[in-house]
Amino acid sequence: QVQLVESGGGLVQPGGSLRLSCAASGIIFSIYTMGWYRQAPGKQRELVAAITQGRRTNYADSVKGRFTISRDNAKNTVSLQMNSLKPEDTAVYYCNALLGTGNYWGQGTQITVSS
Repeated sequence: QVQLVESGGGLVQPGGSLRLSCAASGIIFSIYTMGWYRQAPGKQRELVAAITQGRRTNYADSVKGRFTISRDNAKNTVSLQMNSLKPEDTAVYYCNALLGTGNYWGQGTQITVSS
């Protein structure tokens, strides 16, 4: 059974930082592309950042230079360091594991950026 468990969400002031983590089990983690997506109220889910098996990264334009995705294959975890947070970053953030037809999601964690 595949499980992706996110942690690290919460409330932060504009300009602050948060670090999300996702622990994966039930998959051969090292060969999956891992990603973070987010969904704000009334909006479609969108890709925030992704990291491939070869550690190639991809970021949404809106987070480039502020967010950093990383993976630890020894611990089966993927992290998202979020700096200089803005109110428009407020959303539910989801961890994703993708390999061919295998496409798995975590339950999501809320990030609220507000003063």
